[in-house]
Amino acid sequence: MQTITLGVSPLRSSRLAYGCWRVTGTWDPRQVTAEGWKAGKEAIRTAYEAGYTLFDNADIYCGGEAERLLGEVLRETPGMRERVLIATKCGIRPPNTPQPGLPQRYDFSAEHILRSVEGSLQRLGVETLDLLLLHRPDYLADPAEVAEAFSRLRQQGKVRCFGLSNCRPTLVTALQCACPMPLVVHQVEISLLQRSALTDGTLDQCLIEHITPQAWSPLAGGLLADGASRQLRWQQQYQTHQVLEELDALARQYETTRSVIALAWLLKHPAGIMPIVGSTRPERIREAVRATEINLTRDEWYRLLVAAQGEPLP
Repeated sequence: MQTITLGVSPLRSSRLAYGCWRVTGTWDPRQVTAEGWKAGKEAIRTAYEAGYTLFDNADIYCGGEAERLLGEVLRETPGMRERVLIATKCGIRPPNTPQPGLPQRYDFSAEHILRSVEGSLQRLGVETLDLLLLHRPDYLADPAEVAEAFSRLRQQGKVRCFGLSNCRPTLVTALQCACPMPLVVHQVEISLLQRSALTDGTLDQCLIEHITPQAWSPLAGGLLADGASRQLRWQQQYQTHQVLEELDALARQYETTRSVIALAWLLKHPAGIMPIVGSTRPERIREAVRATEINLTRDEWYRLLVAAQGEPLP
C-alpha cells in the first residue's frame, strides 16, 4: 500500500488507516462475546496483512475493550508492534462516571489526559503510543494545560506525537499556539455525504499548517458502500440516489466497487486525507486498498461532488 507522512512528524503510515471502533462487535462491554472477539481479531490481522500500518482506537470504544482486543493481537503477532503505528483518543467522559448522576462531558484537563493515557497503555499492553488525539472539543479547554500534559507525556516517552479530533479550526489554532510540539493529525468526519470540512476551514487549515486530516466514516456509515441501495429510509434522508448512480458509473469504468471510488474521492484532495476504514469484513478491508491505486480526474471528482450536493455549483 502507498504510504504517507503524518503532518511534519517522523511517523510514516499506510495511506489508509484501520479503525477499531467496531472490532468487538458491540458498544457495550457487557455484551462482548467470544465469537465477536474472534471476528474482531481476524479483522485486525486482515488489515495488518493487507498493508495497513496505522490502527486507530479510543478509550471509549466498547469501554476500553477495543484497546484490549488490539493489544491481544499485538502480543500474538510476532513483529507487528514494531511495524505499525498505534493511535488512540481520549477526552470523552461517559455519563455516570466516576459516580452516578454525572452527564456525558468532554475533559481536556491535564489530570484526565494523563490518567487516560495510563489506562490506554495498560489495555494495549504497550509502553508508548505513537499518536494521541483529543477526541471531542472540551469547551473548558485551557490550551496551556493541554500543552503541559502533552509535554509531560512526551518527556516520559509515553506518547510520540499528538493530534486532535472533531475540533473547530480556531480551537486547533489555540492549542497549536500553546503546544511546543506540532499537532500532526486532525481527525474529522469527511465523506461525499459529509462535506463540511471542505467549507468550514478545516481542510484549508490542514494545508496551511501541514496537518494530516483523517476521515472517519469515509463511507458515511455504509450509505456509500455496495449494497447501500437497500437502506431506503436512510437513502431518502440523505438523498443518496444520485451520488450512488455516479459512484456506480465510475466503478464500472475503473472495474471496481462504489466503496473504492468513494474512498478514492477523498484521497484526491491535496491535503492528503487519510480515510479510516472501519469494516470488520475481511473482504471489505482488503478491497479498500484498491482505492490507493485510483487517481480520479478533476472532472470525475467534481461530478461526484455535484451529485452528492444534488445541485450544480453556483
